[in-house]
Amino acid sequence: MGRRRRSRGSPRRSPAAAPAPAPEPAPAPAPEPAPAVAAPVATGVSADQLDDWKEAFGLFDRVGDSCVGYNQVADLMRALGQNPTNKEVMGILGNPSAEDFANKRLDFNSFLPMLSGVVASPQKGTYDDYVEGLRVFDKEGNGTVMGAELRIVLSTLGEKLNEGEIDALMTGQEDENGTINYESFVKHILSV
Repeated sequence: MGRRRRSRGSPRRSPAAAPAPAPEPAPAPAPEPAPAVAAPVATGVSADQLDDWKEAFGLFDRVGDSCVGYNQVADLMRALGQNPTNKEVMGILGNPSAEDFANKRLDFNSFLPMLSGVVASPQKGTYDDYVEGLRVFDKEGNGTVMGAELRIVLSTLGEKLNEGEIDALMTGQEDENGTINYESFVKHILSV
Protein backbone atom coordinates (compact mmCIF):
# COMPACT_ATOMS: atom_id res chain seq x y z
CA MET A 1 0.00 0.00 0.00
CA GLY A 2 1.51 3.03 -1.04
CA ARG A 3 1.14 6.57 -0.44
CA ARG A 4 -1.66 8.42 -1.86
CA ARG A 5 -0.73 10.73 -4.48
CA ARG A 6 -1.96 14.11 -4.57
CA SER A 7 -3.48 15.32 -7.69
CA ARG A 8 -1.97 18.20 -9.33
CA GLY A 9 -3.46 21.55 -8.42
CA SER A 10 -5.09 20.37 -5.27
CA PRO A 11 -3.79 22.14 -2.24
CA ARG A 12 -1.80 20.29 0.25
CA ARG A 13 -3.75 19.59 3.35
CA SER A 14 -2.30 20.53 6.60
CA PRO A 15 -3.56 19.19 9.82
CA ALA A 16 -6.66 21.03 10.99
CA ALA A 17 -5.72 24.04 13.04
CA ALA A 18 -7.39 24.48 16.37
CA PRO A 19 -9.80 27.39 16.44
CA ALA A 20 -8.40 30.54 17.93
CA PRO A 21 -9.25 30.88 21.58
CA ALA A 22 -12.12 33.21 22.39
CA PRO A 23 -10.97 36.57 23.59
CA GLU A 24 -11.02 37.05 27.33
CA PRO A 25 -14.25 38.72 28.41
CA ALA A 26 -13.80 42.30 29.41
CA PRO A 27 -13.73 42.67 33.16
CA ALA A 28 -16.97 43.85 34.68
CA PRO A 29 -16.89 47.55 35.30
CA ALA A 30 -16.22 48.45 38.87
CA PRO A 31 -19.40 49.47 40.64
CA GLU A 32 -19.81 53.20 40.89
CA PRO A 33 -19.23 54.45 44.37
CA ALA A 34 -22.37 55.36 46.22
CA PRO A 35 -22.94 59.08 46.15
CA ALA A 36 -21.91 60.75 49.32
CA VAL A 37 -25.01 61.44 51.33
CA ALA A 38 -24.83 64.85 52.80
CA ALA A 39 -26.43 65.44 56.12
CA PRO A 40 -29.98 66.50 55.40
CA VAL A 41 -30.54 70.17 55.87
CA ALA A 42 -33.92 71.53 56.81
CA THR A 43 -34.33 75.26 56.51
CA GLY A 44 -34.84 76.96 59.83
CA VAL A 45 -34.21 73.83 61.90
CA SER A 46 -31.58 73.83 64.60
CA ALA A 47 -29.08 71.01 64.95
CA ASP A 48 -30.74 70.07 68.25
CA GLN A 49 -34.15 69.90 66.58
CA LEU A 50 -32.72 67.75 63.79
CA ASP A 51 -31.18 65.42 66.38
CA ASP A 52 -34.54 65.16 68.16
CA TRP A 53 -36.24 64.28 64.88
CA LYS A 54 -33.63 61.62 64.12
CA GLU A 55 -34.05 60.15 67.60
CA ALA A 56 -37.84 60.02 67.26
CA PHE A 57 -37.46 58.50 63.79
CA GLY A 58 -35.23 55.80 65.28
CA LEU A 59 -37.85 54.98 67.90
CA PHE A 60 -40.34 54.20 65.12
CA ASP A 61 -37.86 51.87 63.36
CA ARG A 62 -39.20 48.51 64.50
CA VAL A 63 -37.12 46.42 62.09
CA GLY A 64 -33.66 47.88 62.66
CA ASP A 65 -33.06 48.90 59.05
CA SER A 66 -33.03 52.66 59.75
CA CYS A 67 -36.38 53.00 57.99
CA VAL A 68 -40.00 53.43 59.04
CA GLY A 69 -43.10 52.06 57.38
CA TYR A 70 -45.36 54.27 55.31
CA ASN A 71 -48.10 53.31 57.75
CA GLN A 72 -46.08 54.91 60.59
CA VAL A 73 -45.42 58.30 58.97
CA ALA A 74 -48.59 60.01 60.25
CA ASP A 75 -47.99 58.82 63.82
CA LEU A 76 -44.34 59.84 63.63
CA MET A 77 -45.24 63.34 62.42
CA ARG A 78 -47.79 63.66 65.22
CA ALA A 79 -45.21 62.48 67.75
CA LEU A 80 -43.05 65.34 66.49
CA GLY A 81 -45.77 67.88 67.24
CA GLN A 82 -47.39 68.13 63.82
CA ASN A 83 -51.04 67.50 63.02
CA PRO A 84 -51.37 66.43 59.39
CA THR A 85 -54.60 64.72 58.39
CA ASN A 86 -54.41 61.17 57.10
CA LYS A 87 -55.37 62.51 53.67
CA GLU A 88 -52.45 64.96 53.73
CA VAL A 89 -50.03 62.20 54.73
CA MET A 90 -51.27 59.97 51.91
CA GLY A 91 -50.69 62.84 49.48
CA ILE A 92 -47.19 63.44 50.85
CA LEU A 93 -46.43 59.73 50.34
CA GLY A 94 -47.68 59.91 46.74
CA ASN A 95 -51.05 58.22 47.37
CA PRO A 96 -49.63 54.71 47.68
CA SER A 97 -51.75 51.62 47.10
CA ALA A 98 -53.01 49.81 50.20
CA GLU A 99 -50.30 47.19 49.69
CA ASP A 100 -47.54 49.79 49.38
CA PHE A 101 -48.88 51.69 52.40
CA ALA A 102 -48.69 48.50 54.45
CA ASN A 103 -45.28 47.32 53.18
CA LYS A 104 -43.10 50.18 51.89
CA ARG A 105 -40.51 51.83 54.08
CA LEU A 106 -38.52 55.05 53.89
CA ASP A 107 -35.32 56.32 55.45
CA PHE A 108 -34.73 59.53 57.39
CA ASN A 109 -33.33 61.41 54.38
CA SER A 110 -36.58 60.69 52.52
CA PHE A 111 -38.73 61.52 55.54
CA LEU A 112 -37.06 64.85 56.35
CA PRO A 113 -38.39 66.84 53.35
CA MET A 114 -41.87 65.45 54.04
CA LEU A 115 -41.72 66.56 57.66
CA SER A 116 -40.20 69.91 56.71
CA GLY A 117 -43.10 70.52 54.32
CA VAL A 118 -45.64 69.79 57.04
CA VAL A 119 -43.78 71.99 59.54
CA ALA A 120 -43.66 74.86 57.04
CA SER A 121 -47.34 74.64 56.13
CA PRO A 122 -49.65 77.01 57.96
CA GLN A 123 -51.51 75.56 60.93
CA LYS A 124 -54.97 74.36 60.05
CA GLY A 125 -56.75 75.46 63.17
CA THR A 126 -56.05 77.50 66.25
CA TYR A 127 -57.35 77.16 69.77
CA ASP A 128 -59.99 79.81 69.00
CA ASP A 129 -61.06 77.97 65.82
CA TYR A 130 -61.69 74.75 67.74
CA VAL A 131 -63.51 76.47 70.60
CA GLU A 132 -65.72 78.30 68.12
CA GLY A 133 -66.50 75.03 66.34
CA LEU A 134 -67.52 73.31 69.57
CA ARG A 135 -69.54 76.31 70.74
CA VAL A 136 -72.12 75.31 68.09
CA PHE A 137 -72.95 72.28 70.27
CA ASP A 138 -73.27 74.36 73.47
CA LYS A 139 -77.07 74.46 73.60
CA GLU A 140 -77.23 76.11 77.03
CA GLY A 141 -74.44 78.64 76.43
CA ASN A 142 -72.60 77.55 79.58
CA GLY A 143 -69.28 76.46 78.03
CA THR A 144 -70.11 72.74 77.98
CA VAL A 145 -71.19 70.13 75.45
CA MET A 146 -72.67 66.71 76.02
CA GLY A 147 -69.98 64.01 75.97
CA ALA A 148 -72.24 61.64 74.02
CA GLU A 149 -72.82 64.28 71.34
CA LEU A 150 -69.11 64.98 71.08
CA ARG A 151 -68.43 61.25 70.69
CA ILE A 152 -70.84 61.13 67.74
CA VAL A 153 -69.22 64.17 66.13
CA LEU A 154 -65.71 62.72 66.52
CA SER A 155 -66.77 59.38 65.02
CA THR A 156 -68.79 60.69 62.07
CA LEU A 157 -67.46 64.05 60.87
CA GLY A 158 -64.19 65.03 59.23
CA GLU A 159 -61.36 62.63 59.89
CA LYS A 160 -63.36 60.00 61.73
CA LEU A 161 -61.86 58.59 64.92
CA ASN A 162 -62.43 55.04 66.10
CA GLU A 163 -63.84 54.21 69.52
CA GLY A 164 -60.41 53.63 71.08
CA GLU A 165 -59.10 56.97 69.85
CA ILE A 166 -62.20 58.75 71.14
CA ASP A 167 -61.90 57.05 74.53
CA ALA A 168 -58.25 58.10 74.76
CA LEU A 169 -59.13 61.72 73.98
CA MET A 170 -62.07 61.89 76.34
CA THR A 171 -60.63 60.08 79.35
CA GLY A 172 -61.05 62.34 82.35
CA GLN A 173 -62.85 65.06 80.39
CA GLU A 174 -66.50 64.30 81.23
CA ASP A 175 -67.98 65.45 84.53
CA GLU A 176 -70.55 63.54 86.60
CA ASN A 177 -73.35 64.88 84.37
CA GLY A 178 -71.73 63.60 81.18
CA THR A 179 -70.80 67.10 79.99
CA ILE A 180 -67.43 68.42 78.86
CA ASN A 181 -66.03 71.91 79.25
CA TYR A 182 -65.01 72.40 75.63
CA GLU A 183 -62.37 75.07 76.29
CA SER A 184 -60.54 72.67 78.61
CA PHE A 185 -61.10 69.87 76.10
CA VAL A 186 -59.48 71.88 73.28
CA LYS A 187 -56.49 72.70 75.52
CA HIS A 188 -56.21 68.98 76.30
CA ILE A 189 -56.32 68.00 72.63
CA LEU A 190 -53.77 70.59 71.57
CA SER A 191 -51.38 69.43 74.29
CA VAL A 192 -51.59 65.73 73.37
